[in-house]
Amino acid sequence: MSPSVFEASQLPNKNPVGPYTYVPTQWICILFLVLYSISTIIHFSQALKFRLWWMLPTATFAGVLEILGWSARLWSSHSPKLLTPYEMQLVGTIIAPTPLVAANFIILGKIINQVGPQYSRLTPKLYTIIFCCFDVVCLIVQAFGGASAAHAVSQDSSAAMGANIMLGGIAAQLFAIVVYVTLASEFFLRLKSNSPFRHVEQPRVLEKGQSAVSKNLRVLICAMAFCTLCIFIRSIYRTVELAGGWFGPVITTQHYFDWLDGAMVTLAIYSLNFFHPGIWLNKEVPTGHDLEQAADEEEEADEEAAA
Repeated sequence: MSPSVFEASQLPNKNPVGPYTYVPTQWICILFLVLYSISTIIHFSQALKFRLWWMLPTATFAGVLEILGWSARLWSSHSPKLLTPYEMQLVGTIIAPTPLVAANFIILGKIINQVGPQYSRLTPKLYTIIFCCFDVVCLIVQAFGGASAAHAVSQDSSAAMGANIMLGGIAAQLFAIVVYVTLASEFFLRLKSNSPFRHVEQPRVLEKGQSAVSKNLRVLICAMAFCTLCIFIRSIYRTVELAGGWFGPVITTQHYFDWLDGAMVTLAIYSLNFFHPGIWLNKEVPTGHDLEQAADEEEEADEEAAA
């Protein structure tokens, strides 16, 4: 019978090089630390510039957590047997992508609100409320599981419970991403076929020949799809990693972590730097009510000019 997930009793005796079973490569840690630092600074600046305050607790916070995690791995590259940096990187890298997922949830809601809420199964506000609340729950579960596993390792006892909690949190996040992608796909298919799901009082009014999705939005949607794919690949990797156990072949192989966690999250977070919603999201898209109001104001101005 295989040992329980993250069985960590008598850890130092099993691993003479420390809890990783390998020594993190210094230059790789420095590389990711620099990349995440640059991205986080840019995200912070972009959030202030475009006044998108919700990007601070989402993409920017994700970058801060990655900086914490990779700083700890850099520390471990010098002192691989210390448990404190191992615990820090364990918690930091586990929960870091979760706020980034929340940013995608919010962006999708804003796109739906602009393009046509009538084609969506959920209202834009519900997207933000339901998925972001679920994301927060996943964040708390993963953080609690990571802290529990780290504490167990520091006590030289079994970290099975904490690891299983982390596994549950990541699996739940994976499920949320699948539901999110399914609903988003349904929305775009309904939009393409002009099959509204429900009635809205003030639908967006398109001029003759105008596309419902602008070129800017198409670029942003592609960037979101790429970002989501990277996070999805990373989530599958972490699920397999945790399911394989503390001394499984996946978690004890550094290259898997570097490519399937570090590289995937780096690509995801930079995709929202280069294709930031403040730049690519249409800020003002007229609805039927807006056009009627503009027409009334123009008519009043003509009457005053004629008088």
